[in-house]
Amino acid sequence: MLLIYTHKITPRIIYIFKHICTNMLGISIRFTSKIEEFIAHDGMKLSYGKQALGNELFIQNTGLLMEQGLSEVEIKVQPWGESFCFFPATEKSDLPFDIFAASFYLLSRYEEYLPHVKDGYGRFPASESLAEQEGFLQKPVVDVWAYKFREVLQQRFPSLTKKDRSYSVQTIIAIEHAFSYRNKGFVRSFVGMLMDLGKFQFGKVLDRIQVLLRLKKDPFNIFEDLILLIKKHKLKLMFLFQLSDFTVHDRNINPNRLPHRSVIKYVADYSKVGLLLGYYALQNIKTLRKEKLRLEEIVHSPLQAVLNSKYNLSLPEHYNNLTELEIPDDYSMGYPEAQGFRAGTCSPFLFYDINTEVTTPLKIHPYAFNSNILEEEPIGKIKSEIAKMLHDVKAVEGTFNSVFKNQDFSDYSDKDLYYSVLKQIHEIK
Repeated sequence: MLLIYTHKITPRIIYIFKHICTNMLGISIRFTSKIEEFIAHDGMKLSYGKQALGNELFIQNTGLLMEQGLSEVEIKVQPWGESFCFFPATEKSDLPFDIFAASFYLLSRYEEYLPHVKDGYGRFPASESLAEQEGFLQKPVVDVWAYKFREVLQQRFPSLTKKDRSYSVQTIIAIEHAFSYRNKGFVRSFVGMLMDLGKFQFGKVLDRIQVLLRLKKDPFNIFEDLILLIKKHKLKLMFLFQLSDFTVHDRNINPNRLPHRSVIKYVADYSKVGLLLGYYALQNIKTLRKEKLRLEEIVHSPLQAVLNSKYNLSLPEHYNNLTELEIPDDYSMGYPEAQGFRAGTCSPFLFYDINTEVTTPLKIHPYAFNSNILEEEPIGKIKSEIAKMLHDVKAVEGTFNSVFKNQDFSDYSDKDLYYSVLKQIHEIK
């Protein structure tokens, strides 16, 4: 057990120390603000303040974890070995920076609460992030810092036992459109055919006719192919289906249609399934509840996981809605337009609401790769960056999450390219 002294035990301190010490490193901790108790303690101990009390392990507190609410934070990023750090400390500190304040800044998404320039979709873009601007977006720095902190602890306290974590890879398949042509009704099919004719896409016109006449499989219905990959290579895939009402933003088929429900039930027999959130579910908790109940009625089990990989991730409102509906896991923490670790970590973490200074029960599972970027970047560069990130995630025994769409593996995309990236991530030869 590690005894931690701080003159004031704040919600932020409890949150970040528990995450790094207990959740990541497997070290049980206890807090005290009594100097006499701390000095009398014979076991492992750490002080977190402005100056050391004695010869204990000392990490200098730079102040962020003592505050409430938001303030303008001046940040100067410096190199630290092969990594980076900020919130520098004096030479008296056993680490050259306040690892707990820096980790809290990234995990809480502090910068997303501050004024920033949004992209064309109203989102917080990677270009506005400290990590992208300072060149460490593709490094899981919080995990790297935690492991270096463990090394310092082991040097001071050789009896410290190491918690074994396990490296893992998971791919999320986001299904906005389960079908390209089937089950969309006469009007939508007719209008779609006219639009294809207007664009001189005669191949799609022929495909549509063949699919509607049951002469050909719908091009977006690639679920059997992915299930075969699961069976053959034991891939960890999770399928998240959109079940929104038809709107200008969400154009999936009616969630009550039997073929749509049958696909979801079929996939659920072989893999985890969850909910891909519609546009209005992000803004309205009643709509979110309706979509949640739809999936639960189909699979006959509580909804566990959701993803918003397309629209603005409005913090903290969106995550608070998930918490209110008791949805335990969210996979939205990533950038659709850039590879990297949006929260600086490859480990799941609980969401901390800065507005209320409360640790919520919602677990955030960050993703590092979104297949959208394959349309924007050279494949050689993308694969090189993936290889480096996989190496770094393995080094800290973290989890590499990636997001693809079902249509990525259809005949309407360069499916061989998408399959090659999927296989690289899962190390399929």
